[in-house]
Amino acid sequence: MRKDKLYFLTFLSLFTIVYIVGYFSVSYLLGLGTEQFLKIQIESSKRESRQIANFMSSQIKDNVDKETIIRTVQKSIENTNTEIGFICVFDRTGKQICHPDPRKIGKKTLPEKSYVSAIGDEINAKDFYSYLQHKKEGGGIRNFIGTHPTSEIIYIAPVDHVDWIVAGHANMDKINEEHDRLKTNFIVVYIGTGTVIVLLSFLMVRLVGSSYERRLELKNEKLSEEVLNLSQLNQDLSVYKAKVDASMNVSEEVVENKSIKKRILTYAKNELVSLDVEDIAHIYMENTIIYVKSLDGKTSNSNSSLEELYSGLDSTLFFRANRQFILSVKSIDKILKYGNNQLKIEVVPKSPKPIIISKNKVAEFRCWLNS
Repeated sequence: MRKDKLYFLTFLSLFTIVYIVGYFSVSYLLGLGTEQFLKIQIESSKRESRQIANFMSSQIKDNVDKETIIRTVQKSIENTNTEIGFICVFDRTGKQICHPDPRKIGKKTLPEKSYVSAIGDEINAKDFYSYLQHKKEGGGIRNFIGTHPTSEIIYIAPVDHVDWIVAGHANMDKINEEHDRLKTNFIVVYIGTGTVIVLLSFLMVRLVGSSYERRLELKNEKLSEEVLNLSQLNQDLSVYKAKVDASMNVSEEVVENKSIKKRILTYAKNELVSLDVEDIAHIYMENTIIYVKSLDGKTSNSNSSLEELYSGLDSTLFFRANRQFILSVKSIDKILKYGNNQLKIEVVPKSPKPIIISKNKVAEFRCWLNS
C-alpha cells in the first residue's frame, strides 16, 4: 500500500511539473508563433500599400486622369479575398475611394475610429499581438471606443501630389481565429506529448524503482540472515560460557590430560608472576613481544611464543583467533560482523588492537562455540 501511494505521488509530481512547465512553454511558443504570423501580415500589408501608393503617385505624375487611376485601382482590388486583410483607398476626409467591397465606396472611415497606430508611427508585430491579447495601448496601439470593428487599418501610405491615402487593413476576427486555432494546436500537441512524457517517465521510475527494490530486498534478506547468524553466535557464546563455568566447578577429576596447564609463569618488569589460566582474558603479540592480559585488566609478559602458550592451554577455554591473539571465552563480550564474511570480537578488558577472525577461521570459531 505504501508503494502504491509512493508511485501515485511520483506520478502526480511528474504530472504537475510537466504541465506547469508546459503552461509557460505553450504561452511563450504561442506568442512567438502569433508574432511571426502578424509580422508576415503587417509586412504584406505594408508592401501592397506602398506598391499601390507608388503606382498612383507615378500615374498622377504622368498626368493620368484621376478617375482613370481610381477605376484602375478599384478594378485591381475589387472582390479580392478579404478574409485576413485587404487594401483600400480613402481621401483626407475619410471618404472611401477604392474598396474591395464596392458597396462601401463613398462611405467614411475616420482614422481615429479604425486606425490601430498613431499617425506617423509604424506598428510592429509585438505591439499588435499585445493589442490582440489585451486591447490595451502600448507602442502606438490604442484602445477602441465602442463596437469593435471587423478590420483595422495597420498601415497607411499617402499618395504624393493628392490627398489620397492607401490603407492596409487587417481582418481582426480572422486574425483572432488564427490565433485561437494556433493556441488550440499548441495545447493539443503539448497535452499529447506531455502525457507521453509523464507516462514514459513514470514507467521508467517504476522499472528503476522495481529493480532497486529487488536488489534492496536481496540485501535485506542477506543482512537479516547475517544478523540471525550473529545472534546465534552470541547465544552460543552465552551457552558456551555457562558450560565452561559448570565444567570448572566439577573438580580436578575432569582434567585428566596433564599436558594442560593450570598456571603459566609471566613477569611484570623484574617481578615473576604466576598467573592462573582461568584468570587470563587474552594473550597477544605486539612487536614480537608476548603480552598476557588478565581479567582484572593487568598486563604481564611471557618469554614463550603464542604457539607454545596455546599448546598448553585448555582448548575448551581458549581459541587461537589469529596469528596475534589467543582468546579466552570469558573475555568475549560481543561478536560483530566485519568486512566480507569476517568477524570482529569485542573483549573485556578491551584489547589494544582489533581482534579479527578471518573468513577461513569463522567456521572453526563456530564449531568451537558449539562444542
